[in-house]
Amino acid sequence: MTDFVTPLLEQDADFLSCSEAAASLAGVSIEALNSRCFCISLDSAALRDALESSLGQPGLFELVQQRCPYLFAAHPVFIAPAHLQRMAEVISAIESVVALPAYRELVLARSPAIARQNPGGAKGVFFGYDFHVTEGAFGLIEINSNAGGAMLNAVLARAQRACCPAIEQLLPPAMRAESLEAGIIAMFQQEWTLAGHERPLRSIAIVDEAPQQQYLYPEFLLFQQLFQRQGLQAVIADPGELSLRDGVLWHGELAIDLVYNRLTDFALDQPVNSTLRQAYTEQATLLTPHPQAHALYADKRNLALLSDAAQLQALGVPEEVQALLLAAIPHTEVVSPENAERLWRERKRLFFKPCAGYGSRAAYRGDKLTQRVWQEILAGDYVAQALVLPGQRVMSSEAPALKFDLRDYAYDGEVQWVAARLYQGQTTNFRTPGGGFAPVYPGPEAGCAASCK
Repeated sequence: MTDFVTPLLEQDADFLSCSEAAASLAGVSIEALNSRCFCISLDSAALRDALESSLGQPGLFELVQQRCPYLFAAHPVFIAPAHLQRMAEVISAIESVVALPAYRELVLARSPAIARQNPGGAKGVFFGYDFHVTEGAFGLIEINSNAGGAMLNAVLARAQRACCPAIEQLLPPAMRAESLEAGIIAMFQQEWTLAGHERPLRSIAIVDEAPQQQYLYPEFLLFQQLFQRQGLQAVIADPGELSLRDGVLWHGELAIDLVYNRLTDFALDQPVNSTLRQAYTEQATLLTPHPQAHALYADKRNLALLSDAAQLQALGVPEEVQALLLAAIPHTEVVSPENAERLWRERKRLFFKPCAGYGSRAAYRGDKLTQRVWQEILAGDYVAQALVLPGQRVMSSEAPALKFDLRDYAYDGEVQWVAARLYQGQTTNFRTPGGGFAPVYPGPEAGCAASCK
């Protein structure tokens, strides 16, 4: 098996040196940094150590190589601090709208009945706000209610290598990754407390369908290790392995206090999830994230509401919040027979997504649409969103630039971590050589052009 990091690092010989980059990039734009600066790269040895020694278990490095070889990108992405701040402001603004009774009533009325079930106080862990950001464009393109990758980014933070001492200050200190992990534990503990429990949280089940077959199964192992290091009993389980007895959810002989839900059956409709659904509705366990979180945040129809001035006005959203959201969220509308002809004419500037979609599945750029796919869109539940082009990051002098989006992991309206995802094609896919998760670093104010002189 070929090492999935070394080939990328070997290409660095073709890149500008740190001092050469500084000399040619003085006063540069973010785009120039993402095109010319290669002062920080992924350290294969540090990655192996982070996966196997510090966080994971023996063999996890090889498992990542075999299962998902394009999970970690070789270089970071640079972003202007003002954009990082604006992303946080957009998240706070959305939280303020979701808190409005009028918004909740409107959204939950069209959602599955289980979304109106009382979630027991839980807010929902790991919201993911995905942005496209360049110097000339900014857009929140999606909200996810069970965003994956946070633990992988903690690993990544431990495995960055600077090519010269002058730029070491850009690398996050080791404590930053440790702070993320501490925040993750605090988040699950807070969910337990919000549910009204006075005794300590004792057990967690990480639940997904056929978890060992999932692409991000290595992350499940990292979560399990993290929970166990904190004294929690933690299992990775298929929903079919769960049982409900005496008002308690069980995995074998282990009573499950909390389910960390990684399922993409957001309404728990599938037969295999019937036990978990019953446990949730009877409050036999704490489920996070839960169906209501998906309905209020991640249903793509919400983006149509949040980018509609008339709807925001009718909901009583303050004018300054309206202005922020309308500028930050690309105009989105639900595809219907009434607007189908117009949307087809305008398709080249649109992106089409299923309302209940996830992981970029069945999502299409309008300029790539065929008539066959268009008929599938018309027959399904889709939204059309104004196209906001992603940023680009050059990873090699011999390869085309990769696209990237930015993901803010958030809990209770507060940003926990910001990561980039690099890819080729229409959407993020973790199938692109040289692509994957990448750290995000502030731009010119603390960038390599200033630091490497």
